Amino acid sequence: MSNLFRSQEELAREAIKHALKALKKRHLLEEGAHAPAYIALSRPIISQGSEWKEKAENLEVELQQCYKAQSRLSEQLVVEVAESRALKASLQEKETAIAELEKELTLTRDECSQLQTDLEEKIRALELLMIEHQELRAQLEQVTIKAKNAEAENKMLVDRWMLQKMQDAERLNEANALYEDMIERLRASGLEKLAREQVDGIVRRSEEGAEFFAESTVPSVCKHRINAHEGGCASILFEYSSGKLISGGQDRSIKMWDTSTGSLIQNLSGCLGSVLDLAITHDNRSIIAASSSNNLFVWDVNSGRVRHTLTGHKDKVCAVDVSKVSSRHVVSAAYDRTIKVWDLQKGYCTNTIVFHSNCNALCFSTDGLTICSGHVDGNLRLWDVRTAKLLSEVAAHSLPITSISLSRNGNVVLTSGRDNLHNLFDIRSLEVCGTFRATGNRVASNWSRSCISPDDNHIAAGSADGSVYIWSISKADIVSTLKEHTAPVLSCTWSGLGKPLASADKNGVVCTWT
Repeated sequence: MSNLFRSQEELAREAIKHALKALKKRHLLEEGAHAPAYIALSRPIISQGSEWKEKAENLEVELQQCYKAQSRLSEQLVVEVAESRALKASLQEKETAIAELEKELTLTRDECSQLQTDLEEKIRALELLMIEHQELRAQLEQVTIKAKNAEAENKMLVDRWMLQKMQDAERLNEANALYEDMIERLRASGLEKLAREQVDGIVRRSEEGAEFFAESTVPSVCKHRINAHEGGCASILFEYSSGKLISGGQDRSIKMWDTSTGSLIQNLSGCLGSVLDLAITHDNRSIIAASSSNNLFVWDVNSGRVRHTLTGHKDKVCAVDVSKVSSRHVVSAAYDRTIKVWDLQKGYCTNTIVFHSNCNALCFSTDGLTICSGHVDGNLRLWDVRTAKLLSEVAAHSLPITSISLSRNGNVVLTSGRDNLHNLFDIRSLEVCGTFRATGNRVASNWSRSCISPDDNHIAAGSADGSVYIWSISKADIVSTLKEHTAPVLSCTWSGLGKPLASADKNGVVCTWT
C-alpha cells in the first residue's frame, strides 16, 4: 500500500516537471519566434506597430493559458498531496491493527499450547481411570459371585428357619389347645381371670400394684362429645386402671379429661410442635409426647411441668411407647429413619436403630425386651432392645402400617395399614391370626391408631368417613358401627376398666362411647 502511495506522488511530481519543461520550451520557441521582431526594430516603428500589437495580443493569450494550466496543475497537486496524507494515516492505522492482531495471535497460540498440554494430562488421567474401572469391575464380579453364594446359603437357612418355625407353631397350637381346655375347666369355678394370668406367665404390675382389667362391653352410645383441640387431635389414651383420658393435638397442648363428666381436669403446656403420639408410664406419673418439633417431651403429671425434653431426632417424631416392665425406658420413632431407646432417669438416648424405611408406629413387648415396629414399606419388624438387632419381620400390609397395638397377654399384636386392613399377628411366630375389614372403613392417615379391647375380644378402628368400626375377634365380623364424628377419625383407645371407648378426629373432637 505504501509503494502505491509513493508511485502516485512521483507521477504527480513528474507531471509538474514535464509541464514546466513544456513552458520553458515554448518560451524558447517564442524567443526564437520573436527574433525577427528584434530585427525589425530597426524598421520604422510606425510601419511595424500593428504587427507588434497583434503578436503581443497572441502572446498575452498564450500566457493566460499557461497561467490557467499552472493553476489547474497546482490544484491537482494539492488534492493529490491531501489524498496521499490520508492514505498514509490509514496505512499507519492498519499497520497498528496488524500489530495488535499479531499479539492476539501469539497469545492464542500460547493458550492453544497450554490447552493441548492440559488435554494430554486429561487423557493420561482418563486412561488411569479406565484401568481402575476395569479393576473395580473385576472386583464387582467377584463380589457378585460371593453375594449369589451368600444368597443361596441364606435361602437354605431361611428354609431351615421356616421349618423350625412351623414346628414351633405346632407346639404353640398344642399349648393354645391346652390353654383353652384349662379355661373351660376353670370357668365353672369362677377362676378364669386367675387362669389367664397363670397361663400367660406374666402378670403386669405397676409400681403401685397389679394392673386391673375388666370385661369390655361393646359401646353403642356417644356419652360425651368434647371439643378438645383446635386443628385436630392425633392421639388419645387412658391412664392405667383409670377412666381419665389424655389427648394431644395440633394446638401443641396435652389435656386430661374426666370421662364420667366430660370435663377438663388438667392442661399441660410446653410442647413446641403438634402432638403426634402419646404414652404414659405404668405408675401414671409421667406423660410422654411425640412432637413434630423433632423432640419428645416428658411431663410430671402431679406438677404439670415438663420434666425432660428428649432431643436427638432429626425429623418429626411420630410414635412413642413406654416399657411395660419399667417406667424408665421409652422407645420412639421419627421420620429420620431411626428408632431410639431412651432412659428417663438419665434423660438421654441409650440406643439407636437405623433402618431404610421410616417407622409409623411401635410398641414394647410385654417383657420389655422386644420392640414391635410398623413401617412405611408395610412390614412388621421385631427388634432386640439391648442389641438393636433385627429379630424377624413379616410383610404385614401392601401399604404403610399406621398403627400397632399389643394385646393384654402380649401374645398378639394388631396392625392397621393404609390398605384398609387390620391384621392380628402371633408375636411369637409372626403368623396371621385374623384379618378384619369393612366396606366403608378407610384408614384416614399414616398415623391412624386402632386398638384392642382390654379383654382381647374386640378391635376398634376409626375411618375417614367419621365412623368407628368395632369387630368381634372370635366372630371376625363387625358388631357395631359408631357414628358421631363429622371428620376423619384418627385415633381410638379403650379404657382398661372395660369402658368407655374413646375416639378423636381431625377437627379436634373427642367422643366417649358406652
